[in-house]
Amino acid sequence: MSALPLTLRDSTTMLRRNLLHARRYPSLTLNILLTPIVLLLLFVYVFGGVMSAGIGGGGADRSEYIAYLVPGILLMTIGATPAGTAVSVSMDMTEGIIARFRTMAIHRGSVLIGHMVGSVLQALISVVLVGAVAVAIGFRSTDATALEWLAAFGLLALVSVAFTWIAVGMGLASPNPEAASNNALPLIILPFISSAFVPIDAMPGWFQPVAEYQPFTPAIETLRGLLLGTEIGHSGWLTVIWSVGLTALGYWWSRSLFDRDPK
Repeated sequence: MSALPLTLRDSTTMLRRNLLHARRYPSLTLNILLTPIVLLLLFVYVFGGVMSAGIGGGGADRSEYIAYLVPGILLMTIGATPAGTAVSVSMDMTEGIIARFRTMAIHRGSVLIGHMVGSVLQALISVVLVGAVAVAIGFRSTDATALEWLAAFGLLALVSVAFTWIAVGMGLASPNPEAASNNALPLIILPFISSAFVPIDAMPGWFQPVAEYQPFTPAIETLRGLLLGTEIGHSGWLTVIWSVGLTALGYWWSRSLFDRDPK
């Protein structure tokens, strides 16, 4: 069998394994899913009145803040899901199953590809569920065309692949699952210091460059542009550059750690 069919066969097997694990241990997936939903409801119904007054520049308009908030929450969902992947990869490393896989006649990269694809699928399913809750509480994107919706979904998938490869590397580099969970915290924290909840120009001047050029803000602004028709500017190119760069870095890091001879 040639290399490509072998890789696809083994990667599919590993993907099925990871999806079965997610089904048998739903607590981690449920926790990752519930966090962005709780934050969405919290910021809309607890802080929404005050926040919308600042966003709209006039009277409070909760629906306007919902439109502003939802793209940030969707990207936060994308950032939170790979944290579970880091823990899952670390568990495989510490429990010895990776050592067993190394002795089997399977494509070495299929183990990592299975984790990556499984995480991306979970992230996109979570995005759909969070999006359904957003629509139920009043989010609307009436001006977006079918092509823009497709581009928005592709953007979410691209960002998810990038952060998932970084999370796989974190899991391989961590000595235990607890450390992997802690190492993945930046993926959860970064959206809080982005434009997810408030505009960049509302932040202190010294902090604005940090918030503007970190990976999440360009992706959030691009998603807002696609769904709401706001100005995208240079955010689209920054999102592609960040995503491709993090994907390449995460894949190289993960493969180098995985191919390293165990001590």
